[in-house]
Amino acid sequence: MSERPEELRTLLTVAVIGGTGKEGSGLALRWANSGYRVIIGSRDAARAIQKAEELNASLGNAYLAGMENHAAAQAADLVVVSVPYDAHAGTLEAIKDAVQGKIVVDVSVPVVPPDIRTVHVPAGKAVALETQALLGPNVRVVSAFQNVSASHLKDLEHEVACDVLVTGDDAAAKEDVIKLVEAAGMRGIDAGPLANAVAAESLTPILMYINRRYKVKGAGIVITGLA
Repeated sequence: MSERPEELRTLLTVAVIGGTGKEGSGLALRWANSGYRVIIGSRDAARAIQKAEELNASLGNAYLAGMENHAAAQAADLVVVSVPYDAHAGTLEAIKDAVQGKIVVDVSVPVVPPDIRTVHVPAGKAVALETQALLGPNVRVVSAFQNVSASHLKDLEHEVACDVLVTGDDAAAKEDVIKLVEAAGMRGIDAGPLANAVAAESLTPILMYINRRYKVKGAGIVITGLA
């Protein structure tokens, strides 16, 4: 386990909506270990509390809390949404009033079972664009983390050799999210406006296809040519 820096314990509070899932809980674990205050959000408060206790046990202290989604979003400075696409719109509607004036990081990908290894472009052109349209102009939506395999996140000693494409229409919000990327042990790449999220989202089913075709776990992306 890596050392939790004392000086980072005053950082902002992050709520992970869908934090009981593999991707959300893996990111939550890494952020808590890096000093962020983290709240696990779930539709079921009891499940959120149970997952927070499980992650706290692995860290050896009570760094995470668990709450129902709306309460988690309301208590946080920054909100991360990591839910299946079929639950996406309903989840956002439930927390819409609680995220006004905040940064919302959307991790969701528009995969459509059973054909989850084929690219699906949603009606709104990108999940992140649908999020912005639903939440309104007072929310700064940033898209990130779609191409990071959950299988790498739970082992804090494992180096996650994957770059994270970060898109959004607010430059300051993207910089805040790139800091979250770095805190989770990866490199964040500013990949342009929110409309570009369609590219990152579309890479996920391609990576899932590569995983199956080449019998690997956790294929990711690395941007070459950067210093």
